[in-house]
Amino acid sequence: MSFPSKSDKNKSAKKIDPAGKTSFSAPLSAPGKDEKENSVARLTEIPKDISTGVINLIPEEVAKKYNIAAFSKVGKVVKVAMLDPSDINALNALRFVAEKERIEIEVYLAEARILEGILGKYSEPTEAVNQAVKSFNSNIVTEKDETLDFAKSKSRGEMLKEAPVAKLVEVIIGHAIDGKASDIHIEPMDHDYRVRFRVDGILHVSLIIPKEIGPAIISRIKILSNLKIDEKRKPQDGRFRITNDGREVDFRVSTLPVITGEKVVMRILDKEQGLASIEALGLLGTALENMEKAIQETYGMILFTGPTGSGKSTSLYALLKILNNDERNIITLEDPIEYDIEGLNQSQIKPEIGYTFASGLRTILRQDPNVIMVGEIRDSETAELAIHAALTGHLMFSTLHTNTAVGAVPRLMDMGIEPFLLSSSLRIVVAQRLVRRVCDACRVEKPVPESIAVLVKKELEKVSPKELERYKVDISGGLKFYHGKGCDVCNGTGLKGRVAIYEAVPANENVRNIITEKRGNEDLLNKEREAMGALTIRQDGILKALLGLTTIEEIERVTEGDITLLEEND
Repeated sequence: MSFPSKSDKNKSAKKIDPAGKTSFSAPLSAPGKDEKENSVARLTEIPKDISTGVINLIPEEVAKKYNIAAFSKVGKVVKVAMLDPSDINALNALRFVAEKERIEIEVYLAEARILEGILGKYSEPTEAVNQAVKSFNSNIVTEKDETLDFAKSKSRGEMLKEAPVAKLVEVIIGHAIDGKASDIHIEPMDHDYRVRFRVDGILHVSLIIPKEIGPAIISRIKILSNLKIDEKRKPQDGRFRITNDGREVDFRVSTLPVITGEKVVMRILDKEQGLASIEALGLLGTALENMEKAIQETYGMILFTGPTGSGKSTSLYALLKILNNDERNIITLEDPIEYDIEGLNQSQIKPEIGYTFASGLRTILRQDPNVIMVGEIRDSETAELAIHAALTGHLMFSTLHTNTAVGAVPRLMDMGIEPFLLSSSLRIVVAQRLVRRVCDACRVEKPVPESIAVLVKKELEKVSPKELERYKVDISGGLKFYHGKGCDVCNGTGLKGRVAIYEAVPANENVRNIITEKRGNEDLLNKEREAMGALTIRQDGILKALLGLTTIEEIERVTEGDITLLEEND
């Protein structure tokens, strides 16, 4: 809870008592200016812990109409933030509240930003759930025969569009966006429904919804996504779009029948959050230089590899954003389309009707493209067409599921690609992972145990001084790692946001010879990668940890390194 700062201690708080009289309380600390000057104490920060009972002492519609909000209660004294303490209508509303609730009210002057933060507490999920429970107790009976049995007085559509359901869905989505979540999971449990947000790659429980409300929430989401609300036996996929704080946010919706009911997962596709520059994503040093050279080519293949959820698509979008201009015809084949980008011709594949990556690629080659992006190379037919496109004057971007960059070469050969075709078309292969960033607001230096320092130095011995200079990493004075102490910005985790770590291997002359003459021998490719000075994902991650972008624990977690580092660092 935040109270007036020392600089405001000579100011007085205006008090409204139950009798309806307005007066000034005694100064909050030392006596100061004359009370007749109507000097009111200021609220300088948004209070953190405002209980539902306190905020609801003033009804939401009244609070927003008169720009007033309760934020603290001690005994019978309630502290209220006001935008304009001289507003007669607002003061009359407070007198009414004081008389009705039999409380005394102390008025605090608050900036618009602070008042808006307090008013936002009305939209807390728990409060929205409470309102929905009150409304639904008299309307929803139980689930029977796998369908909702609503009161006969109202149709299903009317009930789902009512304020409590719509409000709760709106609150869940709003809090997920504000919390920078990438996914929302709404899943049935034995006795209730659980809402979880995925933030920076980690799932967190956000809310527990009563069992009777869960199905209505899921049905509401289905209506928004234009899905069949009475179909619960098989999965469905849909999309919808909302406007949040003046910007459009897309949601990709997937439903799944589970043993306890039906689960919904919503992927949040926020263009402003998702589309970033390559530098902002974390591509640095020689890897950045090699990528910049590769995308300036007029033809050839650029591949990104890594597991699902490693940020491959986001990196591809960042590259396409660089190339996106009126002089180029850029066509993408995606499954699904994650971000709708102006200037790109984006096509959604539909395997159920025979529109696959392979068939789509055949078609778009007749659309006179300069740049092609295929969401994923999944089979030999798509691989063959992609190689053909890369050799016939097109710059081709795509992804593969391999653990390392050089692993993409034998993977494509396993799909039947001839070595001489691959060596001619390949420009660069990049493997990547996502790690959590250290919170900038609470970042501090962390001592490094000697056992960890020895292992880190061993890795850094393989990194050239020139590369260290490009990363702006100086280890002459010893190793310095960082972590977040935990603060309000990062919700006490010490981590906020994510950054990618990369392994970028350009296809130089030696790499092409190994592909052609040695059929892409992975050991030889790794030796060549080391000889050219291309960093591994682990080495790139260690350098970013030394820069204070992430922690050594995150690097160990993502790169599957020596677990003893984690144990000794705890």
